[in-house]
Amino acid sequence: MTFEWGLYITALGYLATLVLIPIVLLTPKRHSVSSVAWILTIVTLPIFGGLLFLVFGLTRLSRHAERKRRATAQLHRLLPELQASSHRVSEQDPPIYRRLMKLANRLTKQRPLHGNRVEVLNDTNRTFGQIQEAIRDADETIHLEYYIWQPDQTGIQLRDLLIKKAQEGVRVRFLYDTVGSLWLGKKFLKPMTEAGIQVAEFLPGSSFRERWSLNLRNHRKIVVVDGKIGFTGGMNIGDEYLGRDPRVGYWRDTHLRIEGACVLQLQSIFSEDWFYATGEELTHTTLFPKPETSGNTLAQVLAGEPRGTQDVFYTLLFAAITDAAESVTVTTSYFVPPVALAVALETAALSGVKVRLLLPRRSAHQWTVWAARSYYHSLLEAGVRIFEYTRGQLHPKTVVVDGIWSLVGTPNFDTRSLELNFEVAVAAYDQRIADVLEHQFEQDMEWAVEILLPEWDRRSQSQRLLQNFCRLFAPVM
Repeated sequence: MTFEWGLYITALGYLATLVLIPIVLLTPKRHSVSSVAWILTIVTLPIFGGLLFLVFGLTRLSRHAERKRRATAQLHRLLPELQASSHRVSEQDPPIYRRLMKLANRLTKQRPLHGNRVEVLNDTNRTFGQIQEAIRDADETIHLEYYIWQPDQTGIQLRDLLIKKAQEGVRVRFLYDTVGSLWLGKKFLKPMTEAGIQVAEFLPGSSFRERWSLNLRNHRKIVVVDGKIGFTGGMNIGDEYLGRDPRVGYWRDTHLRIEGACVLQLQSIFSEDWFYATGEELTHTTLFPKPETSGNTLAQVLAGEPRGTQDVFYTLLFAAITDAAESVTVTTSYFVPPVALAVALETAALSGVKVRLLLPRRSAHQWTVWAARSYYHSLLEAGVRIFEYTRGQLHPKTVVVDGIWSLVGTPNFDTRSLELNFEVAVAAYDQRIADVLEHQFEQDMEWAVEILLPEWDRRSQSQRLLQNFCRLFAPVM
């Protein structure tokens, strides 16, 4: 009987293999090597390899695609006032602005907008305080979207403020990622729903294939108040992000506070994600008030997600790095880039561009640090300067090119952010914003150790083995 069951299981495994291989070949992949790897995994590990593919290999969504396109088109029709704020690319713009504006517009259909007031927030307690202040002053709507929201002192503190505003008659919508906010249970959420807050969790899709895709996560952090004030950046909600967790220590992050027309772009991204989660179309004109000119920053809110064949942030960062004439400055909490971006950084450095990377020395996911280090030798050999941050947790996601263009938001410099996650970032065509980010980079370097090639090449064989082994799993980190 045991022998017969073994035959049945083996037969079932290879039947699953025959079914899954065509699915692998039909699943969009940027690199054919990824498809080959999955086929080998499924063939050599019957049943288990198939389960791995269902969980980690499906990387594009199809849920309600046509309906979503119609809802998005309706949103754009509701925002004609943004046309007045739109920037028309001209010969007066610096060459790098012209190229990146056109590319970003083609990738996302979002235009750069004038009249924004953008404040860079590099202290997490100050960021949290400003978010609380904006929520306290809300009159009509509060929209929040987070990858991680912890049910701890900080999470409860902000939850209770939202409950208070909902009881005052403000419409509150809260969207959280199912995996990132795994510990948000009924006990935490029940007081919110009882107060009238609409709560939704982000799931990748409704079909059998998509429900298995735990690999696709909503990594965005968005707050929009009354359609007039917006926040986005690297910081989630929890004690560790405010330095309240002694096991984590100091937390370095970067966030943006936005007023002006770009808030409506941020609102439209939230509306599309809310539609994904609930099917409710947030297209009422009251959610998109006419923007007021609040400052002089030209900026553009960009959304990246695993749909279609163009990966927004992958493509944009590749173009920005290869266009750089003077400098590229990157701060990221996870550095496990696709090969093309690593080569772009090396090529820029070899051509005389000043390329600097600020990366973490320790992480909540230490294997990502080891994977990042597998890139160091070739980068250092090309002339890239690498610094590892030692003060505490390094969590910003910022890029500055030539001291005039910058990108700040949720995407890390890794395959997961650039190809798999739902991400959001703000591209700023503004030297002032770039100067603030460069100045913060210089301050952070006081807490960093530079990695030098001669010393790096003396690391042990066991370290090299560990680093290269961790790199094998880069696409799902």
